Amino acid sequence: MSAAAQEAARPSQREALRRAWELVGPHRRRAVLAAVLMTVWTALLLAAPALIRYAIDHGLTRHDPAALDRAALALLVCAVLTYALYWAFTLVMTEVAESFLYDLRVRVFDHLQSLSMGFYDRQRSGLLVSRMTSDVDVVSQLAQNGLLTFVRAVLTLVLALVILLAMSPLLTLVCAVAVVPVAFASRRFRRQSRLAYSGVQDEIAHTLTSVQEGLAGVRVIQAFAAGDAVVARFGERHRRLYEAYLRSARVSTWYFPLIDFAGLATTALVVVIGGVMAQHELVSLGTVVAFTLYVANLFAPVQDLSYVLQYVQAAGAGLRNIVQILDTRSELAEDPRPVELPREGAIAVEGVAFAYDPAGARVLGGIDLTIPAGERIALVGPTGAGKSTLAKLIARLYDPQEGSVSFGGVDLRRASLRSLRERIAVVPQEGFLFAGTIRDNVRIGRGDASDAEVEEALRAVGALERFAALPEGLETAVNARGSRLSAGERQLVSLARIALASPAVLILDEATSNLDPATERLVERAMEQLTSGRTVIAIAHRLTTAERADRVALVDAGGIVELGSHAELVAAGGRYAALYGSWLGAAQH
Repeated sequence: MSAAAQEAARPSQREALRRAWELVGPHRRRAVLAAVLMTVWTALLLAAPALIRYAIDHGLTRHDPAALDRAALALLVCAVLTYALYWAFTLVMTEVAESFLYDLRVRVFDHLQSLSMGFYDRQRSGLLVSRMTSDVDVVSQLAQNGLLTFVRAVLTLVLALVILLAMSPLLTLVCAVAVVPVAFASRRFRRQSRLAYSGVQDEIAHTLTSVQEGLAGVRVIQAFAAGDAVVARFGERHRRLYEAYLRSARVSTWYFPLIDFAGLATTALVVVIGGVMAQHELVSLGTVVAFTLYVANLFAPVQDLSYVLQYVQAAGAGLRNIVQILDTRSELAEDPRPVELPREGAIAVEGVAFAYDPAGARVLGGIDLTIPAGERIALVGPTGAGKSTLAKLIARLYDPQEGSVSFGGVDLRRASLRSLRERIAVVPQEGFLFAGTIRDNVRIGRGDASDAEVEEALRAVGALERFAALPEGLETAVNARGSRLSAGERQLVSLARIALASPAVLILDEATSNLDPATERLVERAMEQLTSGRTVIAIAHRLTTAERADRVALVDAGGIVELGSHAELVAAGGRYAALYGSWLGAAQH
């Protein structure tokens, strides 16, 4: 997708902020409490210049020590109250912000888990990691730091203007002369920075993708001594991020000095014009002093808002990316009135046609296949013929564009996703393990399983004694991706997971193809136990699997060209017989 198309697909910043406000919903009461505490705190801070004015006009000018004492006591009370209020609203606001971020991270991760395989085919994993890390991080910066500053700055600016108007409308007009051009400059800055920070977030995502690919493929890179080329590509990618950061910095270089200049110039005007007005007794000396202090309270918030605006623009870009993910609907949406699949039943593939890209070429077309309950069928054929795609449609990892796939007479599109995953399971070529213990990884097959049931599942695949003999037994930590276990042991854990789930249908993607002969025999014995009495659909790359199947389906060019038992197809002397002969000859040599 082009950059322009990506930008068009994102929600507007206003829509993203509206959605973020919806996520704040459960925490709004505490957010309102924090806002009230902050309002009172700001009002107490702004009372200081007014009390100084009172001390000058009533204490110093009139030589009234009591007035000075009253002003000093009031300032002391304000100091104590501001300390207590700042502690209170910071605590409440931090709790609100962290609760919001917790909910946001969980909601995004939960939504990503619900999306279909088609979504992951189109998206790079590095970009999705960026959405969960850098995009959430910039929102976190705004929620934890920027939001407090933003609310405080707005309150200070509004209350300061009200107080200035009450003291002297004429001197307030002097301040407004400088504020107007700053307002126009702020509008321009907001527009430029929004584009700049959106570009930064996009480049961060691309850079993270490059990092992930480089780390995941480090063995290949080192094996082919391709480090220089990979580093050069990463350098080019990272230079774009570097340039994006420079563009965002250039936006700030003209704006922030302008705010400083406007503040100092306005202070000078107030001193000059206020001094003249005080000489003509149009305002008191205390009012002029208070005005100079309030000017700082007028422009400091403007500058704070300008800094916070950077957080807002970065967070806005991050929120737009996050909301775009949350708005992505799964292509495998559950039927509004789902049907529970029966415990057992035949699989029927009727008139199925499928393309990964609906606008592209078909991978499968006109597929008709019925698999009775308890049958073992092997899908064979050349690479790219459509074997794995057909298996994925049977598991409803995708939906066909034409035709239907049913189990026990129920179209899989009408089935509840829970019952579908309970009835049909996929065993991949390599078992994927999560960081945790062996017991934890087996229990993924059924989250409510007891320890005894986990052990029985391991016993069912002949692996219990093997893992129980480890120093820590089933509590052995497997590390990330199961790196502490061998390939065969990882596959045994994966098979025990399937045994615990006890599905009616198993789809095997040549689950022993990556193993050495000794380990392969061990895993095959486990699979024999696991597949007994179940419907089995095996994607066969080695034709020994086809020899043991009840039937063989030869898939080629997106269709089933031959179907029958191994013996029948060999005797027929057709394409399967030729394929088997070639494989047999290669195996003998």
